[in-house]
Amino acid sequence: MAERKPLIGIPADRRILGPHPFHCVGEKYIRAVLEAADAVPVLIPALGDEVDFDAVLAGVDGIMLTGSPSNVEPQRYAGTTSEAGTMHDPHRDATTLPMIPRVVESGMPIFAVCRGFQEMNVAYGGTLWQKVQDQSGMQDHREDKHAPLEVQYGPAHEVELVQGGILHGVAGADRVMVNSLHSQGVERLGDGLEVEARAPDGLVEGFRVRSAPGFALAVQWHPEWQVMKNPFSRALFAAFGMAARAHAKGNRS
Repeated sequence: MAERKPLIGIPADRRILGPHPFHCVGEKYIRAVLEAADAVPVLIPALGDEVDFDAVLAGVDGIMLTGSPSNVEPQRYAGTTSEAGTMHDPHRDATTLPMIPRVVESGMPIFAVCRGFQEMNVAYGGTLWQKVQDQSGMQDHREDKHAPLEVQYGPAHEVELVQGGILHGVAGADRVMVNSLHSQGVERLGDGLEVEARAPDGLVEGFRVRSAPGFALAVQWHPEWQVMKNPFSRALFAAFGMAARAHAKGNRS
């Protein structure tokens, strides 16, 4: 009998499409979990405290936090009011922010990308710059929205990987090239988080939860993009999938 693949929960965005609310996850994240992590993606609705977290976490073997066009609401980290027109998703915030520490404490693997990276920082008491490009000495980390997708998600800058970290071990190198499609970024790193990677301007681009009993990693870039064509990205998702598989075996033994 074939071994059961791990189930990876992916919290959804809540968006209004026409007159109705929908709970959505980008296919590139679903496919990265399916193909590179070799796992079964399971979408989690963004219903905030209506979600039975105990039931959800009992039914999955890992959590993937995705990117999104929306930003974490600034009141979640005592930030200033957002500029008019900024997209927010309070339903997702209400779902993921209380979920993250519970996942980590349970030892369940968690992997976060872009908005998910920012959510993890906020969940541990960190703060965010809403516009990194407006900060003195910082680069513009946004993509050119008028360029083709292949250019938007193409290599943008190097990140320096911390010696002895998870990313350094996966990459087998001190530096890697990554894409860059974000305006928000880490201002103050959350309590108990350990830097894994930095951009040339010093911006935190990767971190892990220092005392986590399991895999608990977050990156600012988008490794899910064409993941099967990028050896480093594919290895990241494979490591996440292996951690979820080991967690599942532990729960079944």
